[in-house]
Amino acid sequence: MDKETQFLIDKLNPPSALRSFLASEAAGGILLIVAAACAMIIANASPESAELYHHLVHAETGPALSPKLGPMTVHLWINDGLMAIFFLLVGLEIKREFVDGRLSNWKRRGLPVAAAVAGMAVPAIVYLSLIEGDKALANGWAIPAATDIAFALGVLALLGKRAPTSLKLLLTTIAIVDDIGAVAIIAFFYTTGLNGAALAAAGVILAGMYTLNRLHVKSLPVFLLLALALWYAVLLSGVHATIAGVLAAMTIPIRKTPGAPDAIDSPLHKLENGLHTWAAYIIVPLFGFANAGVDLNGLGLDELLSPLPLGVAAGLFFGKQFGIFASIWLCVKTGFATMPRGATWAQVYGMALLCGIGFTMSLFIGALAFPGQPLLIEEAKIGILAGSLISAIVGFLLLRFAPLHRDHDRAEIEQDAEITAEGHVA
Repeated sequence: MDKETQFLIDKLNPPSALRSFLASEAAGGILLIVAAACAMIIANASPESAELYHHLVHAETGPALSPKLGPMTVHLWINDGLMAIFFLLVGLEIKREFVDGRLSNWKRRGLPVAAAVAGMAVPAIVYLSLIEGDKALANGWAIPAATDIAFALGVLALLGKRAPTSLKLLLTTIAIVDDIGAVAIIAFFYTTGLNGAALAAAGVILAGMYTLNRLHVKSLPVFLLLALALWYAVLLSGVHATIAGVLAAMTIPIRKTPGAPDAIDSPLHKLENGLHTWAAYIIVPLFGFANAGVDLNGLGLDELLSPLPLGVAAGLFFGKQFGIFASIWLCVKTGFATMPRGATWAQVYGMALLCGIGFTMSLFIGALAFPGQPLLIEEAKIGILAGSLISAIVGFLLLRFAPLHRDHDRAEIEQDAEITAEGHVA
């Protein structure tokens, strides 16, 4: 087949949004792993390299955009600026999935919602039970409640065809529902010192964006300019600025076009497709690099087993796997949901283990949980890295050596055909 013929075939049959999403998330997850590893190496290679790393990350680069934050640094631009774009993408994905995707009806929502809720509640309970009633640490209860979709899919990508597509889809939908919970937690539990005037301004801007949506305005530049104004108003309000990304996403117009991110009259699909590469390959790896550089020199067993890192690590490793696997088992056994196609219980358990990788969102919540307390933030990072790493390794090994389902190959063909069919419906 010549290149021109192949080009025409690809043009007439574009890849589905779902397949593109899984591929880019997996590749971005591998890049995130590399970025985090580089940060750890630099922060621990020598005192000079550690000093250089921290100087680079916390270098002042701009004016004080709000009295609360003070002068902007590289770290602040990444965590409060670039991560707002990441949260905009998260909001777009949430809206698409609930309006136009795999969570668009209650039959498909049941299992991932049940698994995500249990997968957030149980880790929080495990954490609170291990901090020995220390009120100074209680605010970190949500740190082990999050799942890093990119990191987890990156690990699944390393398994190749041994990882059933049905598990990738289930993990993705669980993580998306998990993201909704994380956003709600940030908005309601990690917001202090509100500025009423700025909050009112944010409300007016958001109402304007909603009105434009209802008036069928589809100009993305208009929405993006207003989203920038919304971000600044939220930054001044005392609510974490990244919430502006999710709120803005909810106002972006969408036309139901399953699998067609390039649809010319669906602004949400166009914006999501345009942002995904930037978020997966630049923003999230930068966040990982800027936040994973924990100094482990002189760290002993006593520090690792202190209540905060132990509670976070145990919440991620034990809490996530138990909450998610037990809820899936209960849903399947009671007939509330069906078993993921072509997957065994051992593989479902392996996926539940991978949900204990809480890297990106856990690091983000950890910084919010202990503002102005760098020692506690560093201890939380140790727990996050330990819990995520153990979950990744054990989950990977279980999925690598677990026997395949007897209908694995047929299920993969059927699943691939289903994704393709969904992707080419206009």
